[in-house]
Amino acid sequence: MTANTSDLTWDESSGADAFLAADQSVTSPPRGSPPLTAWGVALCASGTFIAAENAVVVTTILATPSLRAPVFLLLASLGLADLLAGVALVARFLFLFCLEPGDWSELVTSGLLVTSLTASLCSLMGVALDRYLSLSHALTYGSGQSRRRAALLLLLVWLGACTLGAGPAMGWHCLDQHDSCSVAPPLTRTYLSLLCGGFLVVVLATLQLYAGICRVARRHAHAIATQRHFLPAEQPYASKRGRGRGFSRLVVVLSVFVGCWMPFSLWGLLGDASSPPLYTYATLVPAAGSSLLNPLLYSLRNKDIRMVLLHACCPRRQHTHAVHAHPPVDV
Repeated sequence: MTANTSDLTWDESSGADAFLAADQSVTSPPRGSPPLTAWGVALCASGTFIAAENAVVVTTILATPSLRAPVFLLLASLGLADLLAGVALVARFLFLFCLEPGDWSELVTSGLLVTSLTASLCSLMGVALDRYLSLSHALTYGSGQSRRRAALLLLLVWLGACTLGAGPAMGWHCLDQHDSCSVAPPLTRTYLSLLCGGFLVVVLATLQLYAGICRVARRHAHAIATQRHFLPAEQPYASKRGRGRGFSRLVVVLSVFVGCWMPFSLWGLLGDASSPPLYTYATLVPAAGSSLLNPLLYSLRNKDIRMVLLHACCPRRQHTHAVHAHPPVDV
């Protein structure tokens, strides 16, 4: 999914971010690779860092037999999706600045980005669902049956993401019909509208799950306070501060989630091929940037994953590594 970068040039001589559309047809002879720009360097560097960061997360989870709870399966899926997003950015850089750009490279990178972003967003919804179920069914969730259900859910997510990602390569593109292009060529307006509509549904469903998490957590806190024969307002300061930190973390997670995914989802529905490419970049960069922030907000906040990484970095140190059955609050 690109904003037709191969048809844009960067006017570095003027020191401004000028986007000039090239007036040429699809059947024109192949063009040579454009000169390397600051945008290309940022594209390669960010893609490499995203891929490396998420590769560490995926390797840590898959290489540790004790990390097999449903939450870790979801985090591995999230890391794999974000890893593919980083690979797609690096591939875009190679196709654009190192090799001769062509229609096939547009289709490959667009399909890979659609697959990775779809799987990443659905995995984030799965993490929210895991949090909700772990709180509302705390005694039974995390069993072998729950792991099988999580694995089945992820299988369906990846099948759906790969099917959507194969759309451009299977002919659902606008390379030969520019009038049907969306704000992110070579995707058609119909294709991107369906994709962004699905993104909005997933975003709203995820927000609803987090609202349910807040309701369940509040019920649990009130029940505990009632059993101890005092009101929540009379709890010790440390307990209040702990709940405050948890609420602050939740606000940060939701703010990043909405800020990364909502702009492009709305722009894909409202914009068209005549819209300025700069607007597409401004909304697509946060969506891709979520792949950079997800490991920090989800995987690396988990105490068990941090303990495994610490043990790998300092094997001679003594670590008390006891993996919890299911730590939803740390995820």
